[in-house]
Amino acid sequence: MTAVAPQAPPARPPRTTPLWRRVLTPLLSLALVGAVFFWFLPQFTSLSDVWSAVAAMSWTSLALLGVAALWNLATYQFVMVATMPGLRLREATVSTLTTTAVSNTVVGGAALSLGLTYGMNSSWGFSRSRTSVSLLLSGLWNNFAKLGLPVLALALLALSSAPTTGRLLAGLGGIAGLVAAVVLLGLLLRSRESAARIGTGAGRVASALLRPFGRPPAQGWDLATTKFRDRTVLLLRARWHWLTLATLVSHLSLFVVLLLALRSVGVSAEQVGVVEALAVFAFARLLTAIPFTPGGLGVIELALITGLAAAGGDRPLVAAAVLVFRGLTYVLPIPLGVATYLFWRHNRSWRREPNSAPRTELVPETT
Repeated sequence: MTAVAPQAPPARPPRTTPLWRRVLTPLLSLALVGAVFFWFLPQFTSLSDVWSAVAAMSWTSLALLGVAALWNLATYQFVMVATMPGLRLREATVSTLTTTAVSNTVVGGAALSLGLTYGMNSSWGFSRSRTSVSLLLSGLWNNFAKLGLPVLALALLALSSAPTTGRLLAGLGGIAGLVAAVVLLGLLLRSRESAARIGTGAGRVASALLRPFGRPPAQGWDLATTKFRDRTVLLLRARWHWLTLATLVSHLSLFVVLLLALRSVGVSAEQVGVVEALAVFAFARLLTAIPFTPGGLGVIELALITGLAAAGGDRPLVAAAVLVFRGLTYVLPIPLGVATYLFWRHNRSWRREPNSAPRTELVPETT
């Protein structure tokens, strides 16, 4: 009599996100964007006056703004090159422009751009671990800058005039978040044991958040944080100053585009000074930490227009400046990103075999 092998239990079908949840998020984003541009903006100022301010800009101002906008786009690459040894500037340009276009046009584009970054870097011979380190460090430093700029703006405002209660609370919140993030990163990199404890604690928090949705508990976070620590400690020791400089240049270059747009449409320093503009810009950027809409569309415009007008700027001129600023920093990367994506898909001369990118002393991993 032959024994009958027990049958394996049927595989559980993969969980799918309910249709209502997949539809609700894009609808809410569209509703927010529509409310800002088709209800708030006409209520806030005369659209004809806004267009008149834009049309009155001189060719010199437009040329200067164009140069500043292109420089701002170029600064994105410096952060990637600093966090990924062996990545060439031309590859960083293709990657950042393409992923920016995705993030600016697709709901949930941040997640899609991450996957696209892995795909591009893999085609150029970089391992997933090198890409992970680059994304994590650039993301951390980007958030450090978003938290730190309001603190800097608050300090500058305090030297020039008494800050309002709202700005004071926002600045204190930024200080608390920045200190917490720096302390957490310090503990993470101090030792492998500290990294493992942080990973275990983060895994428990993630498991508690996933439990109401019927998801399995998070596992392996202690190993993941330990690997992250091992792969980043050498890189940070060698390049933390370059990474910090590149991040600050990127954020301040973006602010320069806004400041030039304000001055180009006629918002004088007497109406909105540099420090006041920096404060509004910093707090508006802080809102993008939570991706309500693709690229912060609608949210950034609302925060900048109301903040700059409250600081003393003429309403039509402020609205015109913000729309020009967003056109150069939000709209312009989209066609450029489409072009770089098509270039990546068709160009084969840059391709390398998997995990064959040049190694340096800052790249210890073997897989």
